[in-house]
Order: sequence, then structure tokens, then C-alpha cells
Amino acid sequence: MELTGAEIVVQSLREENVKHLFGYPGGAVLYIYDALYTQNAEDPNTVEHILVRHEQAAVHAADAYSRSTEEVGVCLVTSGPGVTNAVTGIATAYMDSIPMVIISGQVPTHAIGEDAFQECDTVGITRPCVKHNFLVKNVRDLAETMKKAFHIARTGRPGPVLVDIPKDVSREKCKFHYPESVQMRSYNPVVKGHQGQLKRAVHAIANAERPMVYTGGGIILANAAPELRRFIELTGYPVTNTLMGLGAMKGTDDRFVGMPGMHGTYEANMAMQHCDVLIAIGARFDDRVIGNPKHFAQNPRKIIHVDIDPSSISKRVKVDVPIVGDVKEALLALTDLLTAEQDKLKAQSAPLKSWWQQINSWRERDCLKYDLTSELIKPQFVVQTLCELTGGDAYVTSDVGQHQMWAAQYYRFNEPRHWINSGGLGTMGVGLPYAMGVKMAHPEADVACITGEGSIQMCIQELSTCKQYNLPVKVLNLNNRYLGMVRQWQEIEYGSRYSQSYMEALPDFVALAEAYGHIGMRIEKPADVEPALRDAFGKYKDRLVFMDFITDRDENVWPMVQGGKGLTEMLLGSEDL
Repeated sequence: MELTGAEIVVQSLREENVKHLFGYPGGAVLYIYDALYTQNAEDPNTVEHILVRHEQAAVHAADAYSRSTEEVGVCLVTSGPGVTNAVTGIATAYMDSIPMVIISGQVPTHAIGEDAFQECDTVGITRPCVKHNFLVKNVRDLAETMKKAFHIARTGRPGPVLVDIPKDVSREKCKFHYPESVQMRSYNPVVKGHQGQLKRAVHAIANAERPMVYTGGGIILANAAPELRRFIELTGYPVTNTLMGLGAMKGTDDRFVGMPGMHGTYEANMAMQHCDVLIAIGARFDDRVIGNPKHFAQNPRKIIHVDIDPSSISKRVKVDVPIVGDVKEALLALTDLLTAEQDKLKAQSAPLKSWWQQINSWRERDCLKYDLTSELIKPQFVVQTLCELTGGDAYVTSDVGQHQMWAAQYYRFNEPRHWINSGGLGTMGVGLPYAMGVKMAHPEADVACITGEGSIQMCIQELSTCKQYNLPVKVLNLNNRYLGMVRQWQEIEYGSRYSQSYMEALPDFVALAEAYGHIGMRIEKPADVEPALRDAFGKYKDRLVFMDFITDRDENVWPMVQGGKGLTEMLLGSEDL
């Protein structure tokens, strides 16, 4: 069967069971768009295209689609500015190890390097922020390249893979054959952890008096939450999830001590610092998590580090027992080996009990308390109320800033893949496109986007996409008329000199939402928070509702570890300044 390059692209997506493709058309990809148009609409394998309003949003939506499912997210952009608009989204996915395939158009092969209209060096520009990229110069290589792209994206440490297709390649014809599998000599990620290292880890764990389990986004990506919960059930150890790992443990589980790091809980940070065996699984000792590495290393402890990516091990913190491999497999192996060491675990029950007493005394500090008597809306209260009304089961997307931290602190996630945010890159503007991607993947689920008046304006045009595709997400705009996180740092570190962190000339968000065909609400009193949320998820269940919560301008995110400080040098409130 002879197909054009464009038809090969579409057929390859069908072979990979891709249901949704996010994109924006342009000259270099028109053959591909034509091939999408001419699909048999009655075929159950038809690829549905979602037309966004900006290429950045296409990548973000595909990224969230992947985060909330176990699928590879796919998007399609044109050459030149289409690609450069997409780079922020690609880098966001790369930093958080999200499996994605980005298909970009390119000028015809004969024009490459000649500064043609809408030409850029796509491979060169994206090289630092993709797991791999391809420039396809021959239509006969296209099907195999697509197979390789999906294979690389979803295996090992996942990540975005870009396939750049010149316009003439998408027009030319050849016989279509999609390979069932691919072998790549230079790409063979390790999956099974080294047995000897696993045994060393078990020996350290079985003799631990103050153990701590520290998990990150790797647990989510490997779908290893059930295995983690079994491990914690067996051992009874305290566990912390990073920002990217929230939901791996139930937020309401007593053994979950909260999030660690810059805005983590007091008990999580103290336990991280004072444990004698730290079991790190699918986490990378990020600067926002451990603070100052020198301060972190002051306390002697054995560190076990399980990660699929060998380059992440001993990168920032020296590790005693490195285990390279899939975290799901490693957790299964550790649980099996520890089951055989039940006697040793029982022998450590007294020290473990004493350790829990210490952790619970730290918990008593109640580091997340806030003023419940205020006449102003506290942003924490909005998030807490959302959690209560949705039972901790909603899909929550966020932008980046204070509202992101409050969402992470006060929404108790029951399940993995329900918390969708930009961790590594910290990209403002992701919240609404993320909500779109999640809603496309889970049309029956409750999807809430927690954002701020600064972030939402970066991709607000996607309200139009939501209208076109009837995506009834709920937008919670925690509006404090500031770039909140910038203002907080300026208050604490820069003598309250609020340089360009205040927001003037804000739009009337209610009128703006209504102009896009949605429902807008302005909420100014704490008593109106719950009724507004009830209406949004009940009365207006099938509509996009934009809730503009006018919150306390001066509220800060506490606790806080300042840059360059250690985990135990926390500020618990303004009184510590």
C-alpha cells in the first residue's frame, strides 16, 4: 500500500493508538492536516485533532494528557514560529520527564539552510530540551522514525521526542510498513536493579532506627503507587512525596508526612534531615527539595537511591547504595526481600515507635495553620474547601507561584496522576491548557485549574478552545493583584521593594469569561466561597466556570526555606523573619 508521507504520519499515530492530537496548522504541515481531514470518520481508530489558539498550549495540553493517563501525548506544529512557540512546552515536559511526541513541519529539503520563509533550525533549537529528535529527509524512513520516537519517549526515563518533517517529505509517496518493534543499538535502558545492591539496601533498611522514605515523580511515571503503598504497609515507615510525586500516597494517610522542601511541612523536612536511613525512590534531590547540599550532608545517614536514570544518582548528594532500574520493579524486589526479613523488622519496632513519637511532636507545630477568622478570603481556605467538596478525587491542574504551593499543601490527593503541574521548569501559563488536556482524557471527571491573575493571562486565549470543544473545566483564580511569589521574595529578601510585582489594569475576569461564552463569578467574602464552588461543580457542572476569588493581598506561603539555607532552617511564619 502506497501512502504519502502525511498519510504515513496519520497511520503511524493510529498504529500507536493515539486518540487525540493537539495542534495548530501552518504552511509546512498542510499535507498532514489534509490527511487528518480525509480520515474515515466512522473508523474507531480515527485521530481527533484539537485546535488550540497558540502552539505553546498545544504542547501543554498534550503534556497534561500524558501526565493524567499512561499514554504518550502528541502534538503537531508548523515550521519556524510554530516550533519556537512550542519550545517552552517542550522544555516543560523535558524537565518533568513526560513521554511526548512532537511532530513539527519543516521547509522543503532543498530549502533547508537557505533562510526560507518560516524556517528555523528545529533540531538545533530543541536539542537541549528533548530526549531525542529526528529530521526525516526521506519518506521511506518516516514510519520507522515514528516508531522509534514513540519507543524512546515511553521507555527508560521518559521524555519528549521531536520528529521534524520537511514539507516535500510529507507529500512524497512510498510503501507503508509500520514495524512491530524497533532495535536501537545505542539505546538500551536498564530496567532491573542490581541484585547485590538490592540486598545491600535491604540490609540497611532492616537495621534502620530512624528510616525515611522519600519519593518523587518517578513513582508516578512508573505507575508504582500500589507498590509504594504495599512497601509502606509492610514497613510502617514515614513517607514524603515531592511536588511531582503527590498522590503516590493518600494525602490522608497517617504515614504520609507531607511534602518536603522549600514550602514543605516542618515534619517532612525535619524527618528528612534527622533520619538514619533515607530511601529515595524516583526522586532527584532537587535544590527546591533538600535546600543547601552542604547543610543536608551535615547529618550522617545512609542514603539508598533508586532511579531509572543513572545520571540522577549522586548528582547533587553522595549516595551509599545506588540502584539503577525501574522503580516499580525495584519496589517489588525490596518488598519481597524485606518480607523474608520480618524478624529483623520486628526487632526494630521499638526504635521505630520512638521515631514516630519524634515525628508526631514535630507535627504538633501545625505548620500549615492559617487565620480562619479573617474577613478577607484566604487562598488556603479556597483550596481546602475545594478538597472537601471533591473528596480529594478531582484532577487539579495549577500554574506556577503561590497558588501552586497552596494547592500542593492543602489539596489532599488520594490517587496518582491527579495533580498536574510544572515542577522542574516552573512554567507560568500551563494551568488552563493542562486542564484542557486532562478533560479530553477524562471527560467525566471533575477538573479544576488553580491559577493566579498573572499566570492565567499567559494562555487565557485557550478559553476559546474550551468553548469550541465544550470542556467544562473549573477555573479558580486566586486573585491577589500581585505576582505573589515574586512579591513574597521581595518582601523577605529585598526589603519590601516591590519592583514590577504588582498587577495593575487587570481585566474584569467575569466579563472576559462571559465574552468567551462561559460563566464568570466574582467572590469577595469567605462565606461565599463554598456556595460558589458548589454551584460550579453542581448547578453549572456542564459549563466552564471562571471563579475570580479576591484574596488577601499580603498572604504568604509558609513554611519556607530560603535559598542557600538548610531544611531545618525553616521560617514558619512572618514572626520568624
